Amino acid sequence: MILEAINKAFEKVENNESWTKTYWAFDLHETIIKPNWLEGVIPTEFYPYAKEAMQLISKRTDIVRIMYTCSHPNEIVQYKEFFAANDIHFDYVNENPEVINEKYGHYDKKPYFNVLFEDKAGFDPASWKAVIERLKQ
Repeated sequence: MILEAINKAFEKVENNESWTKTYWAFDLHETIIKPNWLEGVIPTEFYPYAKEAMQLISKRTDIVRIMYTCSHPNEIVQYKEFFAANDIHFDYVNENPEVINEKYGHYDKKPYFNVLFEDKAGFDPASWKAVIERLKQ
């Protein structure tokens, strides 16, 4: 399922001269990292291949990375530091100022993205290896 979204996003760029990037939103818990359900201690255990995939994604200039999380503001600061220390970088948190309101959509409260990595939307962390393989094509 995630590969279909990735392929569709890349096709949009290939078939439209006005689009040069794709926008990917990443939930954190049960997607990139395994939750620990501890108050005051952010989880830091990656799912298999998640770290490698996110590092690969972070190196691409054609992918804008959005941290899409309901974490508390102090936790977001910790997550940004944790991910940066692991060579994983996000461009934005819970927003996408690059795609503004237009006749096709209103993005004040819902940021625009092409690909969503979210366990509640069906993303399976077992898919990370397939994401790596797709990005290496």
